[in-house]
Amino acid sequence: MSLPQFTDIISLSNTEISEAIIETENELFNLRFKKATRQNFKSHEIKSTKRRLAQLKTLLTLRLENVDQKEEINN
Repeated sequence: MSLPQFTDIISLSNTEISEAIIETENELFNLRFKKATRQNFKSHEIKSTKRRLAQLKTLLTLRLENVDQKEEINN
């Protein structure tokens, strides 16, 4: 399993990104819970989930900053 690529999420809309962030946070919580309760899980999934969450949040932040800058220019 390869790490998630940034190019895979660029085509998503802002609402899809927000939904993916919530879903990824829940997935990360479940992985951490499995680790704490010593259930079977693949440890590399924590790394890839964290990375995907960071990518989603970065993309959403960049898009929101661009929207704010455009609004300032128009005012």
